[in-house]
Amino acid sequence: MKPAPFQYHAPRSLQEAVAILAQVAPADGRVLAGGQSLVPIMAFRLARPSHLVDINGIEALARLAVENGKLCIGACVRHAAFERPVVEGPLGRLLAMVVRHIAHSPIRARGTFCGSIAHADPASEWCALVAALDGEIVATSVRGARVIAAGQFFAGIMATALAEDEVLTEVRLPLLAPDTRCGFYEFNRRAGDFALAMAVVHFRLVEGRMFKPRVAIGGAETHPRRVAAAEAALAANAPSPRVFADAAARAARDVEPLEDAQTNAQYRRELVVAVTRRALEAAL
Repeated sequence: MKPAPFQYHAPRSLQEAVAILAQVAPADGRVLAGGQSLVPIMAFRLARPSHLVDINGIEALARLAVENGKLCIGACVRHAAFERPVVEGPLGRLLAMVVRHIAHSPIRARGTFCGSIAHADPASEWCALVAALDGEIVATSVRGARVIAAGQFFAGIMATALAEDEVLTEVRLPLLAPDTRCGFYEFNRRAGDFALAMAVVHFRLVEGRMFKPRVAIGGAETHPRRVAAAEAALAANAPSPRVFADAAARAARDVEPLEDAQTNAQYRRELVVAVTRRALEAAL
């Protein structure tokens, strides 16, 4: 199939882009970056935007830099940029670990990190990672820029705190201490398929005990989030199979699983147990 007719806009600056979006957003104007989610749903006419605002020509949005202890990822940075560590230390390794699980190579070459966050698919690996790291999302409009914490950004299935006239211009991730242990695990039926459940974890080891543990679950619910009950099971404890199993069980009890024709709530809870425990094991 082919998309419905639309008007194409190609701004050359962020100021021009937000000005155009302010005008066309009421008519279902959309921002185009990588297009790996938007273009297919347009082709099936599940989305029929009247206007597309293509931000690929805005050089400033291809920025990938470290500032004030955070990795700043611009709206046009592709998934493939993270296939090798972009920063030294645990954060660079974690990004390189997670990106291998995103779809397939052609999609990673074109799709963007920030586009994945803006799309907010429950099965997005980057969304779960941003939740685990308490990342910051920068939204820009004609009114200026605002910073949204990850915990307040994801609102449901493909729903976010972005206003219709805002462009997600940057995501900021905190650099992790050198002794941080990170783990990731997801389950899907075939390589490249959407994950049915995933876990992103990290913690520091201080005198053999876990310090400031973070556990985020994605794919199992309407949106990714940290699970406080699982983190409490890990905090101040030494890593062990028993502690990891307890944290995984608490995570499974805390989630409100999605259900569909092939996957019921109990199955997804069992997956959450498995992915959380394996992510914790991978961190060691």
